[in-house]
Amino acid sequence: MDKSIGKLTVYFDDPFWVGVFEHIEDEKLFVCKITFGAEPKDYEILEFVLKYYSQLKFSPAVDVTVRKETTNPKRIQREARKQTAEYGIGTKSQQALQLQREEHKLMRKTISKEKREAEKQRRYDLKQQKRKEKHRGR
Repeated sequence: MDKSIGKLTVYFDDPFWVGVFEHIEDEKLFVCKITFGAEPKDYEILEFVLKYYSQLKFSPAVDVTVRKETTNPKRIQREARKQTAEYGIGTKSQQALQLQREEHKLMRKTISKEKREAEKQRRYDLKQQKRKEKHRGR
């Protein structure tokens, strides 16, 4: 089933307003978290989605089961009320965001380790060069 579902949840996470984009495709959940700062207006959110949605960095995929849409209007209304009353984001989304954080953490670690090693090698080479210059005439 090639159905794609997108959802944006905006909530207040003291002291900032945060938006969580959830994208479900082929029973895989992808999540991206955006910090807005001040409370965004509806037109600002729409403008952000239209301009920057293609540039968002989504988390790695998390398996999720997609429920069939219900046609009962009372149930749909009840679900909508329940979702608006909820604070924060779903647990699957949180797992996906955690995976994304861990991925970025590993990238930062490897980059900083490479920089540290390069600096260490540069210092060593400089020290060797100074030693050679001292013993040049003997």
